[in-house]
Amino acid sequence: MAKVLIATGSDVIAEKTFAALATKDLTVSRVRRGEDVRETALALEPDLIILDLQIGNMGGVATSLDLHHEMTAGRLKPTKIMMLLDRKDDLWIASEAKVDAELVKPLTALHLRKTAESLL
Repeated sequence: MAKVLIATGSDVIAEKTFAALATKDLTVSRVRRGEDVRETALALEPDLIILDLQIGNMGGVATSLDLHHEMTAGRLKPTKIMMLLDRKDDLWIASEAKVDAELVKPLTALHLRKTAESLL
């Protein structure tokens, strides 16, 4: 069974993600703060981490870079990362954050599912 971890403070984004991805073969877990992602990823060992660009006091970019440091150091298994962007102008942010894929909001279930499936 594949596992996805989403980090977002937005209930709307979380609900859309759960609706698009949660199946009998894929579980979705959520954290509301970027600073909780590393600890939760260590515990759950997700196959995909989805980061909202704006996650409370530690944004998606900082969270992604933190995860990459942990992966490089061998403390976290290599994991694909997707970032949810606020606008097309933020695409350069995703490249700086070293994510594997990005989606620009508003999200559609089809694009979210296809992108997640391609990473899994």
